[in-house]
Amino acid sequence: MDFFTAPDSRAAATALEVCQEYAEPWLLHHSLRAHVWAKAYAAKVDIAHDGELLYVAALLHDLALTSPFDSHELPFEEAGGHLARVFAAGAGWGRARRNRLSEVIVLHMRDDVPADDDPESHLLQVAVSADVSGSRLSEFSPDFRAEVVERYPRLGFAEAFLERFADQARRKPGCAAAGLVGSDWPERVRKNPLDLLG
Repeated sequence: MDFFTAPDSRAAATALEVCQEYAEPWLLHHSLRAHVWAKAYAAKVDIAHDGELLYVAALLHDLALTSPFDSHELPFEEAGGHLARVFAAGAGWGRARRNRLSEVIVLHMRDDVPADDDPESHLLQVAVSADVSGSRLSEFSPDFRAEVVERYPRLGFAEAFLERFADQARRKPGCAAAGLVGSDWPERVRKNPLDLLG
């Protein structure tokens, strides 16, 4: 099964263009890897989901960590949710679907969401956790992990990502990113086995 192909839709293609334009290469690759991990995990454990919604959420979920979309008041995931609503409106999505996209992006930084309650949020959480801190990487074969990183190299992801989170934590001490920065999470990010692959 091909886990690397994007959904065939205008919204998916435009989400990729937007991410390519605004995200640094290390962040763009993280977003693309997140989609691959999510899609592969969904196939492995048989989670039915909206492929277009998941792809667009994966591509946009961290754009509020970039300078043009950073908020000095809102946690980055909430700012990202607002950005996603604007994007989805431009893509012609109705209000309910715009709200769902925003919700998936916000929830990727919240407590674990069961797949039965919200498959897209669950899949994005699993995927982002695997890519950032190595959580649940055992769900994916060593060969598949190597293929993902070969296609979308890490490009110094860990330190660049930690720097963005530390900045969020300094400016917004009550946000979820600050909670992670104040835990053992940064060390787990630095020790992610994916960084040994490239």
